[in-house]
Amino acid sequence: MENELKRPPFQADERTSLVGWLDLQRQILRWKCEGLSDEDARRPVVPTSPAMTMAGLVSHMRWTEHTWLEVLFLGGDEKVNPAFHESVEDADWVTDGRTLSELLAEYEAQCARSNEIVAAASLDDVGRHPGFRSSGANLRWMLTHLIEETGRHAGHADIVRELLDGSKGYY
Repeated sequence: MENELKRPPFQADERTSLVGWLDLQRQILRWKCEGLSDEDARRPVVPTSPAMTMAGLVSHMRWTEHTWLEVLFLGGDEKVNPAFHESVEDADWVTDGRTLSELLAEYEAQCARSNEIVAAASLDDVGRHPGFRSSGANLRWMLTHLIEETGRHAGHADIVRELLDGSKGYY
């Protein structure tokens, strides 16, 4: 696995740094999916965590972006997001037979939407959803959390990929 991933500039302003680190972690997750078949993308490799597949990770991260920026920050409708479905455990990890390329395209579109939301707001702006305590965080906090969450799952993707086919790589 080869890549051309780069960290944000050393002398970046706060917004450039936060968005740059988030974009890097997103790119790492996508990079770990390169060359995988749909069968391998759905193959669980952790016996105690059957949803922990590459396809499941991509789906989860798509809905995580939606949760934090469209629902909690903008105050959007949580009903369209499976992460809020209480009847199915880990519903945001469910891929419903969609191909890896479809899941990656959905993730890419969600990341682009997230970047639009971030570009149009102040880092000091606070979330608007009245039904969730977490929406009381400002955009800066939410971006920091998304960096942490995406980085953690990019690390999971690194391990899953190595268990699938032995591929390793670090940017």
